[in-house]
Amino acid sequence: MNPLKHIRTYFLLCSAIAVLQPLRGLARQTSEASTAIEPAIEKDGQHDFDFEIGTWKSHGSRRLHPLTGSDTWAEFDGISSVRKIWNGRANLVELEADGPVAGHIENLSLRLYNPQSHEWSLYYASSKSGALSMPATIGEFKNGRGEFFDMELINGRNTLVRNVWSDITPNSCHFEQAFSIDEGKTWEVNWITTDTRVNDDSSQQSETARTSLEQGSAARDGQHDFDFEIGSWNIHLSRLKDRLAGSTTWVDFDGTSVTRKVWNGRANLEEFETDSSQGHIEGLTLRLYNPQSHQWSIYWANGKDGILAQPMIGEFKNGRGEFFDQEPWKGRAVYVRFIWSDTTTKSPHFEQAFSDDGGKTWEVNWITNQTRVNDESAKSH
Repeated sequence: MNPLKHIRTYFLLCSAIAVLQPLRGLARQTSEASTAIEPAIEKDGQHDFDFEIGTWKSHGSRRLHPLTGSDTWAEFDGISSVRKIWNGRANLVELEADGPVAGHIENLSLRLYNPQSHEWSLYYASSKSGALSMPATIGEFKNGRGEFFDMELINGRNTLVRNVWSDITPNSCHFEQAFSIDEGKTWEVNWITTDTRVNDDSSQQSETARTSLEQGSAARDGQHDFDFEIGSWNIHLSRLKDRLAGSTTWVDFDGTSVTRKVWNGRANLEEFETDSSQGHIEGLTLRLYNPQSHQWSIYWANGKDGILAQPMIGEFKNGRGEFFDQEPWKGRAVYVRFIWSDTTTKSPHFEQAFSDDGGKTWEVNWITNQTRVNDESAKSH
């Protein structure tokens, strides 16, 4: 799903206050009204998705052939789990479902809140491809209804995509996806889900059953290469003050990170927080395994803007992971490289480097050393 990047900022509450000022006169009294305009107040929507945190039974229907005139639907039932990230300013959704026609569905959605635009960006991935949808669906909630938009190619045509959450109660909610090929004049719904909250016992049973099923069918072909990262860590980070500028000044950060499995290890989510005299970093990394290419895609987001960067892509060989990308830096295209090493020890090592000469030389600009913490430390974190 690649819904319409539709950035809109809403200004709420602009009120005029009339202040009566009495004037002295003979037997006559008049008043003047002076109007004071209050500053526009932005809606803070960073907890708009808190209603979804928890575990749900999902009943859904999917239109098999959208925008073809077909009205054939496939139903499915499953379990959806939603967990908080950044104290609710982001969250991760995992859905696993099955249907006689729909087949097996295993999806995730990463939702990030942008505190500057006061909007959410929604990213989607299926375990079949291990790639995150780009760009994101973008939108917000108003009066208890969430609407999010994007544009994507459907059957070779530019198509508006709309996601809507409605009928939100503490124990249920309704979701629909729809397409439009006439610039939003009419919409054809193609995905409907109704979720009902389940209790903790049901949640644990469903998670245990899901893990057992996945472990029984897992094959070793790289999909568990990041299992070494699962758990809680103390981290020491060194970052070059400037990049590709001849700088030799490094800034040190210290903090913690937690990495959790998704899809039984075929994806994972890392949250980390560090501090130094230069500032605070709060970030997350989503790593997805592609079973077709046998490679990993690594996505990064910073808590300051809630925007997901384009992925680094690569794989592990002989215990060493190398991942590459090309990005703009100060107006120039540079190669970016991630390297994981010492992954079989209790202190894995990570480096990021840039190259502006086509990979002939590399300048390391980010170094992270991790030390695993015990279970009690992990629980307290």
